Order: sequence, then structure tokens, then C-alpha cells
Amino acid sequence: MLGGLLAVGWLLLPVARAGADEVRDAPGRGGTSTGDLVLPLVAVVAAGALAAYSYVRRTRRARTRTTPGGGTPHPVPFAELDRRAGRLLVEIDDCVRGSTEELGRTADRFGEEAVAPYTKALAFARSELTASFRLWQRLDDTLTDDSLVRRQLLEEIVARCTEAGRRLDAEAPGFDLLRALERTLPAALESAEARFRELTARTPAAEATLTELRERYAPSASLSVAGNVEQAKDRLVFATTRLDRARQSLDRGEGARATAYLRAAEAAVDQADLFVAGIDRLASELSSATALLPGALRDADTELVAARGLPAVGALPGRITHAASAVADVRRDIAGGVRPYDPLGALRRLADAGAPLLAEDRVPVDRTFLDRAFLDHALLVARSVVALASDFVTTHRGAVGVEARTRLSEAERHLALEPRTLVDVRCADGLALEAQQLAERDVRAHGNPYAGPEGAGVGGAVLGGILLDDTPGAPAASFGGPRTRGRRDF
Repeated sequence: MLGGLLAVGWLLLPVARAGADEVRDAPGRGGTSTGDLVLPLVAVVAAGALAAYSYVRRTRRARTRTTPGGGTPHPVPFAELDRRAGRLLVEIDDCVRGSTEELGRTADRFGEEAVAPYTKALAFARSELTASFRLWQRLDDTLTDDSLVRRQLLEEIVARCTEAGRRLDAEAPGFDLLRALERTLPAALESAEARFRELTARTPAAEATLTELRERYAPSASLSVAGNVEQAKDRLVFATTRLDRARQSLDRGEGARATAYLRAAEAAVDQADLFVAGIDRLASELSSATALLPGALRDADTELVAARGLPAVGALPGRITHAASAVADVRRDIAGGVRPYDPLGALRRLADAGAPLLAEDRVPVDRTFLDRAFLDHALLVARSVVALASDFVTTHRGAVGVEARTRLSEAERHLALEPRTLVDVRCADGLALEAQQLAERDVRAHGNPYAGPEGAGVGGAVLGGILLDDTPGAPAASFGGPRTRGRRDF
């Protein structure tokens, strides 16, 4: 296709030159010359050729990648294509998460300007991954049995994920030259040890906060972070052994080995930070939800009064009954502090009850105010559950499968939409809850990770995607795509 379109441009080029010569021969001439018409035509043809070539190249790469001599491959069996697409989604998601973590550490040291090319590559990979997860969600949601449509969606997922991985792989060598831990290993090791000590000191405070949450609120309020302290301690145990080995290797003059141990320790400390920060963030969100609840109840009452003034037709009576029951339940839960309750859960129940009433266009109230109020309440809940699900997937990515990651990606996409609506926010909330449940199921199926052949914390490090497997000398995940993320071994 590209050759044919360029050939047309080549044939038209002499005409363009002739037209241009005519213009030079008659500088005072008015009207439109042949060159005026043909030169833009050549530009359009060339641009069209390049666009067509770019489109064809991306879709063909995945199909011809393993075909010797560039011949037409046999169609991949549908079941195999489905498995391949799911496998690639998980793999590229791991690459993006691991690259994000190491890029953050590098930016802290060298500044945002120095890491700009790698930030751009990561943004491209994340964009392709988000689009691929959306396609996978379409496959889950679609009711069509059209195998051709499903095949096309799977092939696009494979093509996009392949491009994302290739872009990260291409940037890995330059990233290594920039970070070059070997050149400043003593200082980098001291910095990691200082951060390890800081996290170790913060962990008891997080444990005390978690105990307070359990005493103050209903069990459901803190259930999502119930294991955070133990897992933070596990990552810190792993970091201890890696930092000790890095120091010993440095003393023996084994710079490459010391660097590999250091990278694994840095990643473990990062995950310990996620576990500890998750408890502190949830405590703040529960406090904010508690403060919002009285106003949320007043808003719900306003909506109910307005709805009851309408003719009782259609689904409205049922919606009013459901909303009134939910409001009464929440008011009973928070009245007088008789028993612990879940403030975020209470806000979610009010949003779920009020949303159907807001859908009634006939309700004669200030809709802008109520929409904004319900949106603010639902937004706090959605942001909380999306952040919790994201932390869980990140710190358990060695076991979490494609379905949980897809729901999380879609939840994040809905939450980022602008302008944001109550429907979008509630959708993000529901998808994130589903992502958390699916991820927890995957981890349970994975089994007990807290054992390993190389010592304490290895199983948790593999579960968290810090190490790529639990074999002796397994590499820590690095910035890069599928080919390069395991390039640094012991």
C-alpha cells in the first residue's frame, strides 16, 4: 500500500516542478497555477500513505512476528489467542507498575527533566494498556457471538500490548545509563538504609492507628487494610536481608551484585510504604466521611420530600420506599454513637439510594445543588475504594489475574472522566469493589506466599512482583518491557 501511494506522488512530482517553473517565469501572474494545485496534492498523498502504513504496521506486527520469511500465518486458534491476550495484559501491567516504581525513585534523585523521555515512554505504554483493558472489558460485556468481532478485539489487544512492551524495552538501555547505581553505590545504599529505618519507625504507629480504627468503627470499615501491618513487616524483613547482602557485596568489591540486591530492597521498602500509607489514608477518609454524613442525610431528606410531592406513577413509589429505608437505616446507625458503624459504607448507601431519585427529571428541586452534593459524597467513597484496590493489586501482582486488573483499570478510567458525573463515580466505585474481590480471590487461590527457599520475605516479594520468581538469584523487576525487565540478576 505504501509503495503504491508513494509511486503516485513520484509520478506527479515532475508536473509539480513544471508548474513551479511556470510561476517563476511569470511572477506578476494572477489565478491558480498547476503547481499550486499539485504540490498540496502530493503532500496529501504522502501524508495518507504514511498514516495508512502506520495503521497496517501495528496490526501486522502481532500477526507476522513469528512467521518465517514474512509469509501469511495461519490464524491463531481462538482459545490460544484469548489466552495470549490475557497473558499479555497481565505482563504489560506488571511492566508498567514496576517501571513506574523505579522511574519514581530515579526522578527523586535526578529530577523530572532528566527522566522526561522515560516518563513519555511510560505514558505511551500506560495509554496502550488502558485502551487494551477497555477492549477486554468490552469482550466481557458483549453479548455477541460473532467470532470475527471477538477475534479482532483480541488481535488489537495483542498489538497494543506488544507496542507498549516494545516501547519500554527500547528505553531500558538509556534508563540504565541515567540511573547507573554502580557509580554512586555507597551513597545510594546509605539512602536506602535511611528510608528503611524511617519506614521501620512508622510501622508501629500505623499498627496503633489500625487498632484505633477497629475499636471506633464497624469491622467492614477497616477490613480492606486488616493485613497491611503484617505485610509491611514482611516486606521490611525482605528489605533487611537484601540491604545486608548489598552491604556485604559492596565491601567485597562486587558492585553488580550489590546493585541487584539494592534494587530489590528499594522495591520492598516502597511496598512497605504503600501498606503503611494505606492505613493512614483510610483513617483520614473515614474521618472525612463521618463529618460529611449529617449533611448527606439532610440532602437525602430534601430529595425525598420533593419526590413524595410527585404523582405516584411508574417506578417512583418503589424508589421512594427504597431510599427512605436506606436513609432511616443510616440515621439509626449513626444516632447517638450507640454502636460502631462504617462511615464510607453509609455514604455509599445514601448515594445508592439517592441516585435513582435524581434520575427523576420531574423532581422540582435545585438539581444542580443536589447533584453536586451527592457527587461529592460519592467521590470520596469511590476514590477511597479505587486507591485501596490499586494498592492491593500493586502489592499482590504476582498472583492477581486479568479480570481484577481490568475492573481496576476501568474504575480508574471512569474516575478520571471530565466532566465527572454521579453515574461515572458510582460506576468507578462498583468496578473497584469488584476488582478488590476478584484480586483477593486470586491471592487466596495462589496460596500462602510467606515461605521461600532463599529466606524470610522471599514469598511476599514474589507475590508483590518485586522478584520475578522464587528461585535462588531471581532478578528484581526493573524499568522496561517483557524482554528487559528481568535483565538485572544476582
